[in-house]
Amino acid sequence: MPKLFRIHQKVEVPQEVEVKVEGSKVVVSGPLGHLEKDFSHARGIQIRLLDDKNIIIEAYAPKKREQALVGTIAGHIKNMIKGVTKGFKYKLKIVYAHFPISVKVKGDKIVIENFLGEKVPRIAKIVGDVKVKVQGDDIIVEGIDIEAVGQTAANIELATKIKDKDPRVFLDGIYVYSKE
Repeated sequence: MPKLFRIHQKVEVPQEVEVKVEGSKVVVSGPLGHLEKDFSHARGIQIRLLDDKNIIIEAYAPKKREQALVGTIAGHIKNMIKGVTKGFKYKLKIVYAHFPISVKVKGDKIVIENFLGEKVPRIAKIVGDVKVKVQGDDIIVEGIDIEAVGQTAANIELATKIKDKDPRVFLDGIYVYSKE
């Protein structure tokens, strides 16, 4: 009888983090909060808690898709662990040469006024439980979920995207310059 091919990855859990695995749902709790992610879309992948400090992601007789998903899910779980212990911070720079841009946080939206002298403000959505601070020409986006922090920063960048002008001349906009 042929031996089954198995691919697996191990993720180590730090002392201050608690992980629960219920089927394909992973819940990570730490000093900064807790994150929960459902991996039920990944068919053929098993996620199990080896002991309190190790998670095993494995697939038996995997095709290319399952092989890739093992590494992807391990990366997601590592990001969740990093998020509940250290958090994530993106810094964006407000750049303008022609008209001074003013940025304000109102509820779950970021209002960008006077961009290229426009009368109508541009709006970017804040995703999830993310904190946004405006300090002079810097915008700081912080949170424990890397996907929410990254998407909020991308929404701010996209809100100031210039379509009909030469981007080499009109450098105005808001751009990510640091990821921590």
